[in-house]
Amino acid sequence: MRNTQGPGPRRFGRPGGWQQADVPDASGAAEWFTGRLPDDWFTGPATVEVDREEIVVVGELPPVESADSGSEAAIDGRISRFRETTRGDRMRIADEAERRYGRKVAWGVSLDGHQTLFTHLAVPVMTRLRQPERKVLDTLVDAGVARSRSDALMWTVRLAGQHSEQWLAELRDAMAKVDELRADGPQI
Repeated sequence: MRNTQGPGPRRFGRPGGWQQADVPDASGAAEWFTGRLPDDWFTGPATVEVDREEIVVVGELPPVESADSGSEAAIDGRISRFRETTRGDRMRIADEAERRYGRKVAWGVSLDGHQTLFTHLAVPVMTRLRQPERKVLDTLVDAGVARSRSDALMWTVRLAGQHSEQWLAELRDAMAKVDELRADGPQI
C-alpha cells in the first residue's frame, strides 16, 4: 500500500488502531496549542484532549472581579463575553489545527469550578447488542432514566467511565508504553 503521508514506512496499529491509519498524528497538539494561543486568554495553559475525531481545548478564565463574582449570572456573563470576543481568533486557530491534525476543534472554558463547552461533536457510534444487553438499555428507558436506547447507552458509558477512571488511566499509560516500545523497535 502506498504511503501518502510523507516519507517512511506506513504504520498501522496504535495510537487508535486501524481506524486511525490515515489520521495525522496529534501527539504534539497540546504543545502546538500552548504556543499558538494568545497569552492573555487563560490564567494558565489550556488543557487539550484528543481523540479520533476531535480536539477539545479548555482554558481557565480569570475570575470575575466584583461583589457578585461567584454568582451564576456573573460567571455566565464572563463566559459569554469570552466566547463572543474571541470567536474570530478561535475559528482561525481551529482552522489551522484542523488542517494540521485532521480533526475538528472544540473550545471550552472553566471558571470558578464551572466548565462550559462550546460547540463540540456528538459522534454516532454503532454497536450490536444481544438481548441481555438490550434489556438493560430498555430497563433504563422504561424507568425514565433515559429517553432512548441511545441515551441509555450514553448514560452507561458515562457511568462506567466515572467509576473506572483510574483503571482507564492505567490502561492508557500502558498503551503509551507499548507505542514507545513499538517506535523504538526495528522498522520493517
